Parts: sequence; C-alpha cells; structure tokens
Amino acid sequence: MFRLVRDSRWRQQRLLILCYHGISQEDEHQWRPRLFMPAETFEQRLGALQRGGYNVVGLAEGLVKLQEGALPPRSVAITFDDGCYDFYARAYPILRGYGFPVTVYQTTYYSDFQRPIFNLICSYMLWKRSGAVLDKGRMIGLPDRLDLRTEESRQEIVFALVTKAEKENLTGAKKDQIAAGLATMLEIDYEALARKRILQLMTPSEVGELAASGVDFQLHTHRHRTPKDEALFRREILDNRGWLDRVVNKPSQHFCYPAGDYDRQFLPWLRALGVVSATTCDAGLVTTASDSLLLPRFVDTTSRSMTEFESWLTGVGDLLSFRREASQHRLAMAGFPKRA
Repeated sequence: MFRLVRDSRWRQQRLLILCYHGISQEDEHQWRPRLFMPAETFEQRLGALQRGGYNVVGLAEGLVKLQEGALPPRSVAITFDDGCYDFYARAYPILRGYGFPVTVYQTTYYSDFQRPIFNLICSYMLWKRSGAVLDKGRMIGLPDRLDLRTEESRQEIVFALVTKAEKENLTGAKKDQIAAGLATMLEIDYEALARKRILQLMTPSEVGELAASGVDFQLHTHRHRTPKDEALFRREILDNRGWLDRVVNKPSQHFCYPAGDYDRQFLPWLRALGVVSATTCDAGLVTTASDSLLLPRFVDTTSRSMTEFESWLTGVGDLLSFRREASQHRLAMAGFPKRA
C-alpha cells in the first residue's frame, strides 16, 4: 500500500511539509518529546527520505511548482520552527550531510538578547528537579511550598512566573534574573546551563552564516506571539521582517504561526503585509486547493514511529487521518507558549 500510494499520481499532486522544532543537545527530548528529537532519530528520518527516493525541495520552490502542476514525484519540504541554537549545532550539520534544503521560521527577540528563553528554561529546570517538594517559593515571589512531582504542578509554577513577569511588564533582563533565582532555589548552576546555550536562539552571526550557506530563513514573529489586535500583530511581523532584512538580506514572504495558533482574522492582515504563505500545525498534505495562508504540515516528534513517519511520506497517513486540526492549547503547552 505504501508503494502504491507513494508512486501514484494522487501523491505527485501533493506536497508534504515536515515540521520540526528542536534537536536535543542533551536531554531536552526527555523533557519535551513533542518539541525535541534526538539527533540519531532525526538522521534516521533523513535516511528514510533518501532511501525512498523522495524529492526534498525548498519550501518556496515546492509551493510554486505545486501551483504550476510541475511538482516532482514524492515531494517533501523540511521546516524548522523557532531557530534555536540546536539547529545550528545539531540539525544543520545532519541536513548538510544529505544536501537537503530547509526553511527555518526564525523568531528574533531572543536572538539579540542572548539568554535562555524565560518560560522554557524555567520549565526545563523544574523538570530537572521533578519529584521534589520544596519550601523555598518565597525566594522567587511565589507561595512557599512548591510541588514538583507532576507535570501539571510544574506548569502551574511556570504559569505563575510568566504571569508575574507580564503583570510587572518585566524586561528580558529582569525575567532572566527571576530564572537565575529559580536556578539558585533548585541548586542548579544557571550560568553553566546558559553557557551550553540550551533553549537559546541562534545569534545574528550564526543566522547570517547559515543563510550564506543556503538556509532559507522566514517569518515567525519577533516575540513568538500573535496578538489579536491588528496594530500589534503588524508590529510583530514588521519587527521580525526588519531583523531578517538586516541579517539575511533576502525577502521574507513566508510565515509560520507560533505554537500553531492561528485565527482567520489574521489572513487579511498577512496578505496586506505581502505574506504569500503561512503554515499551521494542522495535519495534512498541501494541494492546489489548500488555502495558502493555512497550509497543513506533518509535525514529526520523538513519539512518532518510523512506520507512522513513512506513512506520511507516502501519503497513506494523510488518507487515514481523521483529526486534522491541531489542538492549539495542547501544542502551545507542549512547545513554545505564545509569549516568551
């Protein structure tokens, strides 16, 4: 069945867009298996693309050829969301070895502020101490007793920290001080963790280096959020595009909704900003009938088996898929929340 569907005219008329977020530097895939993947697993995925004779095309090229009816058989595009340092250190060397093109949807605020992303590093450090019950919450302005035994209780702590930071309108530097205080409470060497650059974004020089090597960098908002206010939404895109223009010096016309969180009111705003495509985290293959600003992707994660992955490469997974719309809340909690 896999071979029949893979080699069919039906599959040739469809583009599969793969979505990845992070490739672990250490144990991040154990903390967030829906967000991070071991390098070995990622290399197995690319090996399957090569062995199966799939045509890995650039995102923009694939979308144009699809509309022209000139898409090569078994076409696949590879995308990475967020632009973390692990892409530079782990993912890109593997992709380069296979010669596959890739699009990175780069969020940019933390590229200039080179510290760990606040909400994520807090979650990661709490996970590092999972199982503990502490009576030191007052050190970081929270209730004294902190229960770290469950994912739910740890996320409640992260939510409280993020809410506190938003209420006080804290700068990135002030939020980083809170994260450092949390690390002290948890008896974690925060500066040693920061030096590893886990949960940090690529620097402008790293983005520029990869862009010069052929990596396609596109829009993902400046602060990884999609406000429902048009002026604020435009600001996110324009700040993101301005940063990319300075560093990459290439038009940025393709967009990815942070955390897969989209609303149809965004579509005319994106068109007015000259955005020609936008990808979601909804499951499916792209066809000529797909809305160019609501393109589906296959979100590949550590929990996906190789059989499931190959079923989506061939198109069988799309044929058998019943639930196509992603749960936006679940994705946001599993990956990058809307606000960093």
